[in-house]
Amino acid sequence: MTITIGVHHSNPTLFHLAHLSGRPHLDFAAEELATVGETVAFHPYTNGVRTGELLSQGVIDFGGTGSTPPVTAQAAGHDLVYTAVSAPRPEHGALLVTEDSPARTVADLKGGTVHLAIGSWQTHLIAKALDDAGLSYATDITAVRSDAGSERLLRDGEIAAWVAQGPQLAAARRAGGLRVLVPTGEVISDRSVFFTRRDLAEQRPEVVDALTRALARADSWAAEHPDETARLASEQQPGTVDDWEEALRSLPWRIEQVDEAFLAEQQEAADIFLRTGFIDRPVTVAAAVAHTVTAQS
Repeated sequence: MTITIGVHHSNPTLFHLAHLSGRPHLDFAAEELATVGETVAFHPYTNGVRTGELLSQGVIDFGGTGSTPPVTAQAAGHDLVYTAVSAPRPEHGALLVTEDSPARTVADLKGGTVHLAIGSWQTHLIAKALDDAGLSYATDITAVRSDAGSERLLRDGEIAAWVAQGPQLAAARRAGGLRVLVPTGEVISDRSVFFTRRDLAEQRPEVVDALTRALARADSWAAEHPDETARLASEQQPGTVDDWEEALRSLPWRIEQVDEAFLAEQQEAADIFLRTGFIDRPVTVAAAVAHTVTAQS
């Protein structure tokens, strides 16, 4: 059996796991899956929001995103199982405003337009920050999908705030003129989240264990080779090598178990999403845990 791993640019662990594939002594996914009698293939796609759909369709067997896509996937009826998470990433992204913006707290954004990667972890950040301030993602801001022009619109005063991450955030900080209104780590843990279909998790837990070991090995390599990690990323995605290195050095590069604290944070997100209409049915996050293996698998 070939295990197909979904890969998109927004998940740094899977991006580097895939780009190390085929290299002697660095083909971590192939090496770990070989111990359980399986081979590996990588399926590239552009939008992590589709991960739950691709799992259910059998296009991929394993994927990873930020915190929001698995919640929306559950709400859409996809039967997924969390397998592992990254350590918290407090420096991964931030909500930015201009230095001269009158906004001093997220409550000051009421009535304004915020650019963000809708459906990604950024939705979790903004929805939770607004909820903490007694405001609603649905009614108190206008959320617009960010694009290459978002930073310019912010600097020109045409939008109230922008969520930047990775090399975009590094470049914006270097350019100056912007300030952080909401540091991510003060609102959510912002973890990478890895998940699979229930049938694979419950019928082949040894495969899940092998994949988790491969993720951990890819992370260890990335932590030990920041310059090469940045070069690989910059060759495939927008951003300079220097900005990528700054962004990637800020990541923890550590895989952790799925624990009760993580599930509780995901449940809080699901409840906020339901109240704001971002999802249209209740989600029980704890249901996305395998019944035959423990959460740390």
